[in-house]
Amino acid sequence: MIEKVHDHIVGELRQNARTDTVFVLTAILLNLVLLATNSTLAATSKDSSVATAVMAILIVLGIVINAISVLGLVKGKMARHRLLEGLIRMYKDKGVDSYYDVGLLKAYDTRYTLFIVAIISLGSISVLIPILTRVF
Repeated sequence: MIEKVHDHIVGELRQNARTDTVFVLTAILLNLVLLATNSTLAATSKDSSVATAVMAILIVLGIVINAISVLGLVKGKMARHRLLEGLIRMYKDKGVDSYYDVGLLKAYDTRYTLFIVAIISLGSISVLIPILTRVF
């Protein structure tokens, strides 16, 4: 039975990693597309109210998608942490915990934090640069 629990936790960790990858890639690609699109709109049609409305809609979309991605990563970070703590307890119970470096928990937390900072930074740039281009 313990092997089935182990396999289940490992499967959950794999699913968690795939989901986190989707969040990160979606946010990064969307931010780059929004940056290019809104910067082009801002620079080429300064007097167009339609271009301004499109920019505003895309900015709101970017903020929503970034918020969803960051929230998804925060939840993924928490889930990964709980799953790994369960594995570590299981390993301790079986006397094989010396084969798993507990420091990896901190490394995973740091990695999640870096992904979140990257998404927030790129998202901020994808909003601020077009606005500054439009205003100035």
